Amino acid sequence: MLNYIRKSLLSGVGLALRSKSEIESIAKELADQSKLNQEEAGKLFDELNEKYDDARNKLDERIEKQVEKVFKKFDIAGRSDIDELNKRIDRLVELMDEKKE
Repeated sequence: MLNYIRKSLLSGVGLALRSKSEIESIAKELADQSKLNQEEAGKLFDELNEKYDDARNKLDERIEKQVEKVFKKFDIAGRSDIDELNKRIDRLVELMDEKKE
């Protein structure tokens, strides 16, 4: 049972959708139920935290890519497009200021 729960938690999406406090609570509960010693419980907690961070980062990256695809599909300017336009505007303002002098 412990291995089944551990494997399901370590699956990327299932883990990424949980909060950090839920992960801590689950790790403590698993440690108590399986009577893990302090070292084993610490390792489980560290493993779950590491997997959580990794899964969360991957999920965030996937979401960003999907949002970018939607922006492109509907021809909406993204952050990088706006940043580039701001740089161009700043440069034009600088050129205009230079001409005034």
